[in-house]
Amino acid sequence: MFKNRFLVKAAALLITFLLLMSGLTLVQDVVQDRIRNRDNAVQGIVGSLAGPQTLMGPVVVQRCTESWTTTNADKKPEASTRVFRRYAMPDTLEHQAELQMDQRARGLHKVSTYVLGNRIEARFSALPDLLQPAPARMPQARVSCEAPRLILALSDPRGIRNANLALNGDAIALQPGTRHPAYPQGLSAELPPALLKAPLAVALTLELLGTERLAFVPLADSNQVSLAGNWPHPSFGGSFLPSQRSVSDSSFSASWNLSALASSAQQSFADSKPLCPASDVWRDYAIGPTAAAVEVAATAADAAAAASTASGQRCLESFSTTFVDPVNPYALSDRATKYGLLFIVLTFVAVAMFEVLKQLRVHPVQYLLVGSALCSFFLLLIGLSEHIGFSPAYGVAASACVLLLAFYASHILGSARRGLPFAGWIALLYGLLFVLLQLEQTALVVGSIALFAVLAIVMVATRKVDWYAFGKSGA
Repeated sequence: MFKNRFLVKAAALLITFLLLMSGLTLVQDVVQDRIRNRDNAVQGIVGSLAGPQTLMGPVVVQRCTESWTTTNADKKPEASTRVFRRYAMPDTLEHQAELQMDQRARGLHKVSTYVLGNRIEARFSALPDLLQPAPARMPQARVSCEAPRLILALSDPRGIRNANLALNGDAIALQPGTRHPAYPQGLSAELPPALLKAPLAVALTLELLGTERLAFVPLADSNQVSLAGNWPHPSFGGSFLPSQRSVSDSSFSASWNLSALASSAQQSFADSKPLCPASDVWRDYAIGPTAAAVEVAATAADAAAAASTASGQRCLESFSTTFVDPVNPYALSDRATKYGLLFIVLTFVAVAMFEVLKQLRVHPVQYLLVGSALCSFFLLLIGLSEHIGFSPAYGVAASACVLLLAFYASHILGSARRGLPFAGWIALLYGLLFVLLQLEQTALVVGSIALFAVLAIVMVATRKVDWYAFGKSGA
């Protein structure tokens, strides 16, 4: 039999704490499983509709073939060919884009999609050089070139709903695909030779569906993009931030004004560098805009970007807007469970203070039941938030746990006068957690100040406790 009851109690509480940590780990596994289910549902919606969209172009591309004959070691003629492309980038490029957001759902899971209405205007200098044979690299080689094509590359052409093209005011039929091996998805049109002898004005109207993210590649010498939409939570990213932006409670607008001198997009396009869409949209589905510490499994786009980086390639530069959900219940629930350890520790501290200061005896099983109630809060939170939203679910789950603990603490601590302050302490913890979940830049400093305040309260309240005497005769 142990002579020091304090050590026995400490060992029992340690075992209780480890049991609660195991339960909290199981709750976290449930949250991660729900996140994976949401990811699968979102990818299912994207697979049936259209994914994040990246627009590149328009640009003029001409495919050429160089053929020549050489003599091999056996003095026999051997034919060789080389395929290359000539490009003409626009002098100016303007996007007048406006989008309407729409919610799509699969089961309990919703994803924000958009319908983009975009008017694209581009101007090219006269292109008579494309009518001339391309210079050959090999002596006595023959070079033949196809008719130049105007191409607009897209990351997911399934989203195209309508497109109309006019060149110098005359309507031109568009064809699916770009016939470019590096950027095959999109639209293109063959250019009549007569249009290459004078400056070319391109007017393209495009109606496009997409999911969660829209990006543009600045290929012109001068790029101007104006984007507006009915979404109050845009997240601007990519290689360039907007020069002007305005965000209200129901809409946003932004504009970019970029010069080719500030971007490597033209050279990267000519080198057929990969178009690697950023994967932040997929992370937003699972972790939200403020939970930067959590990551989900990489998508195919992530793998392509990682492979290109590993091989020394650079992706095409772009700038993007992601239409994030700032109250993603899965993101916030996942963040909340990460505070579970802190919750249990602070609650145990509160019970232990009552036990020490009021000379009470609280059994380790009672500690276990109090901790179990705290763990059940996180399970209630994720379950309810899928149906009624995060904030109402948080209020319901927190209120239920506070009332339960108020009732139970009134009995284990001997009276309602002691149980109600304990419940008030738990309510304060829930309030602090809710505030931390809403903060982004100041969450660390607020949490640190709160922990310091708790430590100060404990030290002041127990400053006169004779711990040696408590260890000999403690409960």
